[in-house]
Amino acid sequence: MKTRITELFGMAHPIIQGGMHHVGLAELAAAVSNAGGLGIITGLTQRTPELLAREIARCRTMTDKPFGVNLTFLPSVNPPDYPGYVKAIIDGGVKVVETAGNNPQQWLPALKDAGIKVIHKCTSVRHALKAQAIGCDAVSVDGFECGGHPGEDDVPNFILLPRAAEALKIPFVASGGMADGRSLVAALALGAEGINMGTRFIATQEAPVHDNVKRAIVAASELDTRLVMRPLRNTERVLANAAVERLLQKERELGAAITFADIAPEVAGVYPRIMQQGDMEAGAWSCGMVAGLIHDVPTVQQLIDSIMAQANALISERLAGMARPSPHISFQEPSKEAPP
Repeated sequence: MKTRITELFGMAHPIIQGGMHHVGLAELAAAVSNAGGLGIITGLTQRTPELLAREIARCRTMTDKPFGVNLTFLPSVNPPDYPGYVKAIIDGGVKVVETAGNNPQQWLPALKDAGIKVIHKCTSVRHALKAQAIGCDAVSVDGFECGGHPGEDDVPNFILLPRAAEALKIPFVASGGMADGRSLVAALALGAEGINMGTRFIATQEAPVHDNVKRAIVAASELDTRLVMRPLRNTERVLANAAVERLLQKERELGAAITFADIAPEVAGVYPRIMQQGDMEAGAWSCGMVAGLIHDVPTVQQLIDSIMAQANALISERLAGMARPSPHISFQEPSKEAPP
């Protein structure tokens, strides 16, 4: 399938594996790229730039296809060594970077000078327009359904994607609620050039996480996620568990007076215990509503092959069979101009 995103990133299928903390390791990134998508190593999961350089090199032993690195820019009292991480990415010959969090503008010149394409994760049209204005090559538009941080506007993809299509000139992919060929075709119909999947890729055989995590996703329905940290304006969609219920109870009791320190036992440093040790009650961990559409744990190759087969069948058979062209009706592409 040829779209502006496949052309931009040099991949066969318009499917990107988003950065995920303690999930986006070389094993998963290489498997996605080998299957024709774009795999992403999560930069800050590696505690130092030296470890990231090692992970990039390890990924190169597993695939000769393009892969990327996610770099999330977060406010911090002791910020990560971002110059070191950027240097590791450049020196490692990585050609795609997925940025997230704060505005990545100060890092773009170094990345662009190295010939690296940048896709920035956005949860609103205004943020996507800003990413376009500062020179990002593409954006990932994250709807309210997504696991992790959906922003504070609560706009689902059925509205957010066509709004992005109206406003943007650069290509974008749909993130949040993406799981199968139906998701891909719907995203394309709404104006996206591909999809970004997170939760769906956790439930694959190559995902380097404990089987308990994969089983929890398969067992979950679309009703089993919760929004936490909303009073702190750092909303995160997570899978419901005992730790999440404790966290929500604290939010109800403390109200506007709550601080991060109050919920630290439920959110700080819990990912290794969950993802590696399979302690499913250790704390809050990101999971999308798309869990309701996930019923198996295939290989990455099987997953991507099934997505593309279903998408192509939907386009060429089901939708083509519904079309009844009329000589009196013509379709005009929506304006790409930004709204006033």
